[in-house]
Amino acid sequence: MDQKKIGQFIKELRKEKGITQEQLAEKLKVSGRTVSRWETGSNMPDISLLVEIADFFDVDVRELIEGERKSEMMNEELKEIATKMADYADAEKGKLLKRIQIISFVGVIISILSIGWQSFVSSSKDTYEFRLSMLISFIILVIMAVITLYVTGLLEKIVKNKRLLLGVKIVTIASLIIAAWRVIIITIFAGILIWMVNDAEIEVYEDVSKYNEYMNFSNGAYEPGVDTIWTKCGMDETIWPAEITDSMDVADFKMVYYNPWDEQYLGYLVVDYSSEDYAREVERLKDYNSTEYIGYYDVKEEKTYDLLAVNADSYNGFVYALTDGKGRIIYAEQIFCNYFMDLEYNEYIPQEYLLDGFNATTESNYYKQEHSTDSL
Repeated sequence: MDQKKIGQFIKELRKEKGITQEQLAEKLKVSGRTVSRWETGSNMPDISLLVEIADFFDVDVRELIEGERKSEMMNEELKEIATKMADYADAEKGKLLKRIQIISFVGVIISILSIGWQSFVSSSKDTYEFRLSMLISFIILVIMAVITLYVTGLLEKIVKNKRLLLGVKIVTIASLIIAAWRVIIITIFAGILIWMVNDAEIEVYEDVSKYNEYMNFSNGAYEPGVDTIWTKCGMDETIWPAEITDSMDVADFKMVYYNPWDEQYLGYLVVDYSSEDYAREVERLKDYNSTEYIGYYDVKEEKTYDLLAVNADSYNGFVYALTDGKGRIIYAEQIFCNYFMDLEYNEYIPQEYLLDGFNATTESNYYKQEHSTDSL
């Protein structure tokens, strides 16, 4: 059986009739795309349509199947067989349709029961996860309802009745809004936050001559060129030098500011001191009232360098000073909130300047522990 030949034959018959693919499709109650597939040979007409197509084009079924006209007509016996085959195919389709209808009705009932069960039994109705679950359940219910209407033939009647169709659309949209208004608000809020993150710039400053503008020694310091005070979450930065003097040999300096929705600061200052100044600075730092720091953000006991002073906060991070014991002192800080940094801090500070084990990502054990505690 040559599908392309049959398709070309149907196309020739259609053109002889002077009708379009859409007109033929309407006559046979199929889609225009289906007719196009017949004519290109990519698909064959359903067996139940063969007799109807043959009658419409005034050819016999055998001519249609062979894709060309024959001088003799199909005898009545052959036509009767083809008709019985079509009836048999329709009967098989009918059985399948009934099964689909039953499955669809059961699906709708289960969806309704599921929504009802979640509404009356769930003990966490005010959570985002519950509202999202309810929205998904409602969408599944709508999908199952549409499938049920389609297989029962009611959907076609609704579509033809414009007023009824409009009413169904209004009710469906209103129901979705009612069911999902909190989810929609949260989604919009999340979208705004994402936009803020994408829009926020990471500002990097390396001009040590403006050192005091970056620091928080007296109730806030100023961001260069902006009238905004850097409060730095109230962290005490007096571990760092009060000023940069001419006698200090600054080997490296960097201050990073990032504010996607919460301010975050990252900085370090590396100074090589003369032996006399080094001794004086070490004494000052050892006199500082350091806080406990081990365990915060997975930090372990510092062994890469000697830790001279540290101001650690379980929520806002660290300010500290390290030394190599040979005249170099490294001052560093990582100040943030919510138990993690959005900033990719490893790109801006050498690993050795961080406290051993420091992990301010959402993958840290500290972050998981604190969020687990907050949810209780």
